[in-house]
Amino acid sequence: MIDFENPAAFFLLLLLPAYYFLKHMGLFSKISFPLTLSDWKGESFSWNRKFTVLVSAVARVAVVCGFIAAVTAFAAPVVHHQEKVYVSRGADILFVLDTSPSMAAKDIANMTRLDAAKKAIHLLVNDNSGNAVGLVETAKDTAVVVPPTLDRTFFFNRLDSLVVGEMGDGTALGNGLSCAVFHLSKTNSAKKCIVLITDGENNAGSIHPYTAAHLVREKGISLYILGIGTKGSVPLEYADPKTGRVYSGYLNSEYDAAALSQLASEADGRFFSIDTMSTLSQTLTAIGKREMVIQSYHIKSRDEQYYSQMLLAAAFLFAVAWLLRRVALQELL
Repeated sequence: MIDFENPAAFFLLLLLPAYYFLKHMGLFSKISFPLTLSDWKGESFSWNRKFTVLVSAVARVAVVCGFIAAVTAFAAPVVHHQEKVYVSRGADILFVLDTSPSMAAKDIANMTRLDAAKKAIHLLVNDNSGNAVGLVETAKDTAVVVPPTLDRTFFFNRLDSLVVGEMGDGTALGNGLSCAVFHLSKTNSAKKCIVLITDGENNAGSIHPYTAAHLVREKGISLYILGIGTKGSVPLEYADPKTGRVYSGYLNSEYDAAALSQLASEADGRFFSIDTMSTLSQTLTAIGKREMVIQSYHIKSRDEQYYSQMLLAAAFLFAVAWLLRRVALQELL
């Protein structure tokens, strides 16, 4: 919010219309003496009228804007920043995101499945600023990309940098879930939640998905599995991040919703079938509300003064006006 510590200074702006009114009445008319210089039988000197009129107008505008900036500086502008500072811990939400090549299929609002998932995660995380969020990337291999954190900038930067195929060709759901359980078990949050977003069945990894699901249940962690994608032939194109080779064609999409639903049941979790962007956004919003923890917080205020910036702007504009008149128009005063 913008405020001014000395708002009465803006009354000085009334000097502008007063000056131009008096000037129009002839009070500030300049006394000028026309002087024509020329060589004997040569051409006399003449001004480029269009150029001088333009430069003179720019100089006047610069003076006016400089005066307004100086008055604004005298009014002492200040911007008030307010932010919530949480003094109690919210929920820990760990996203397990499938980045196998099939996530490059373009069948969710003309976006790839991975891009649609990223967009929906952005919406959920922005609406739940008090929760710690983390990210596990899984395909053939699995890795914790972001441990649970409140640093939204770091989380979003890392989320947006994920690309299809960087963890190999395959889907290790058991490894992804186990990795998430391991990291959540080390936190002391009142609520812990895993959101698995995938479009395929388990076909890689050393840990069976049911084994991981039982761990989720034993640790009291909520599990939501989102099976994303449509069935049938869908376009697919992606570049292998390791070799640079481009794969393009059509994917015969046929993920096993029953298997994912059963996996969720093993952990006393819930399964959702996602085939549109609106369904994906609504589902993640509902998950955020279910896992919400009432937190205590206080409002932290921070004021940022802009006096010096406005004063520098005024000095710059006055300098521009002086240079235009002195150099371009070659005025003496």
